[in-house]
Amino acid sequence: MSNDKDEDLSMWDEALDEQAEARESAETVELEELTPEDSPITGEEKRKLDAILDIPVTISMEVGRSNISIRNLLQLNQGSVVELDRVAGESLDVLVNGTLIAHGEVVVVNDKFGIRLTDVVSQVERIKKLK
Repeated sequence: MSNDKDEDLSMWDEALDEQAEARESAETVELEELTPEDSPITGEEKRKLDAILDIPVTISMEVGRSNISIRNLLQLNQGSVVELDRVAGESLDVLVNGTLIAHGEVVVVNDKFGIRLTDVVSQVERIKKLK
């Protein structure tokens, strides 16, 4: 029994060391300014786009979803587990005002959670979704 505890502690130590190494190697990146690409955008569309660039939006990261009945919802308490529609290790969805813009993975930087983007929807596709 003591051997199992030692193995568990060893696994936790390894995981914590791995996180500490990742934290040390993580770097903060400046986001690029949104610039028009070589796409057929008219002067009117550019003027409209410039008008909305400084509007604040809500960005959220979605781990997964689940549908449950109200009866089951009311029975949830501390320690309850809700099964989600994603597999462990699958990328998270990054949503802006409810619209998918990227996929990413969870990282820890300076004791705070963050998301490393792994796949980003192209600027052209994001602009089309705004219309």
